[in-house]
Amino acid sequence: MLTVIGSRATRTARVVWALEEMGLDYDYVEWKPRSDEVRALNPTGKVPVLREDDEIITDSTAIITYLADRHGKLTAPAGTLARARQDAMIHFLLDEFDACLWTAARHSFILPEDKRVPEIKPSLRWEFSRSQAELVRRMGDAAFVMGDEMTIADIIAAHCGHWARGARFEITEPVYAAYIDRMLDRPGWKVARGV
Repeated sequence: MLTVIGSRATRTARVVWALEEMGLDYDYVEWKPRSDEVRALNPTGKVPVLREDDEIITDSTAIITYLADRHGKLTAPAGTLARARQDAMIHFLLDEFDACLWTAARHSFILPEDKRVPEIKPSLRWEFSRSQAELVRRMGDAAFVMGDEMTIADIIAAHCGHWARGARFEITEPVYAAYIDRMLDRPGWKVARGV
């Protein structure tokens, strides 16, 4: 049995969304990051955590990649050029979107106050805007980031768009804004966010 542990306001939403899109059964346990319960499963205190029977997997991207591979959904098959392109897109999204948003969060409320450098945020916003233009260029006329079918890369791209809006990072590309709107209208996302 699959159990997702975390908080819907975190990257845990990516895992729940992937499970919903794949039509898989799972249990959901709402535990806050860095809680004693989470630290018992993941010493860093980070969520999400996926428990499958007695095994624990951490990191949202690792979890959704595992689920996609195991169930043959939302992914290109391992060892194919299509998969290499998908992996490249995921790394681009993590490096250029997620990393900017996470760094801004760390310097806003996660790091101890004496370690925060708020002056970094304008450069992160600039990077995020530049990366949106590159994502739109790569997408072309496709409905999803990898073409005509949804993949786990879309879960990361759309989740980062949602996160950016909440963090007041401007969505500068109308194509990306429309894409985010479409993706966040999906039933799986609504379940993931508890709306």
